Amino acid sequence: MQRRTFIRGLGTGSLALGAGAAGVSHAKGKTEHKWRMVTTWPKNFPGLGTGAEKLAELIETLSGGRIRVRVFGANELVPPFEVFDTVARGTAQIGHGAAYYWKGKSEAAQFFSAVPFGLTAQEMNGWLYHGGGLELWTELYDRFGLIPAPAGNTGVQMGGWFNKEIDSLEDLKGLKMRIPGLGGEVLKRAGGTPVNLAGNELFIALQNNTIDATEWVGPYNDLAFGLYKAAKYYYYPGWHEPGTTLEAMINKDAFAELSEDLQAIVLNACKVVNQDMLAEYTVRNPNALKTLLSEHKVELRRFPDDVIERLRALSEEVVAEIGARDAFSKRVYASFRSFLEQARRWGGLTELTYLQVRDGT
Repeated sequence: MQRRTFIRGLGTGSLALGAGAAGVSHAKGKTEHKWRMVTTWPKNFPGLGTGAEKLAELIETLSGGRIRVRVFGANELVPPFEVFDTVARGTAQIGHGAAYYWKGKSEAAQFFSAVPFGLTAQEMNGWLYHGGGLELWTELYDRFGLIPAPAGNTGVQMGGWFNKEIDSLEDLKGLKMRIPGLGGEVLKRAGGTPVNLAGNELFIALQNNTIDATEWVGPYNDLAFGLYKAAKYYYYPGWHEPGTTLEAMINKDAFAELSEDLQAIVLNACKVVNQDMLAEYTVRNPNALKTLLSEHKVELRRFPDDVIERLRALSEEVVAEIGARDAFSKRVYASFRSFLEQARRWGGLTELTYLQVRDGT
């Protein structure tokens, strides 16, 4: 009865399942497919790891048990940065991660996770679902025998944890910072040294001064990792990740083995988790920030304006250069850039103006 109520609750809006898929999920069926899910996150890590768990549970519930998914956190089955290849090989049928980790496969993949000074979470969803982004992403991953699906978003992230204050552009020079994707290349051009580390390595690296700074996600996740114990200064805004899309990557052959109703269940479960994770971060982050400031006496800092402006200029250079690398990257860049300009005009007229009016700024 609880499952039936839950299914009916999903039957509204853009996340509604087709009538056939919803009908199947009402009855407990015989298990037809046993899937493994590998993730880049520590097992059950708040938000990210639990989001992967929710996706697995939702697929099983909606399918009436016809698909069962066993989730493996980072390093349980494979290291976090081997998730892509593991799913591509079919060793696991589904993975959960972020596309900017796979820039070694294609630099254009980074556009589908986070672009510095780029799209917010709401805007990313617009581009992916209705602006042509997901079609391009699907075309890219098809080369590797994979099907991508948005499966979570953290919203605007924080700028990161630093062992020293950032008062000027000079303070970025020689800075060793864990920062992946396009943001890492921007930091490099600003004179810093980007380092790519998995989440479970951050605390020790920061505490031991292997790195001088790290970004992770935001207060909810940063509090869980205890990063406040390893660095004193907490900077904002997260210029490098304004709306980070997380992904489910599905082995194409495994997906083809599913009936049409099960395929619809898997893809719509990803949509549900994509929306739910953003809602969770919207609630958890403010409360976690309050804890960091009031209980742990973290020093909150805003990046100086000249630092932000320099990072913005460098970001435009980096993104444009990667967008010109090859024919496919040019198409992705053109699509992304066009949607960004549209989002700027509309968001400036509506969202930004409304927030200013609401908050009296």
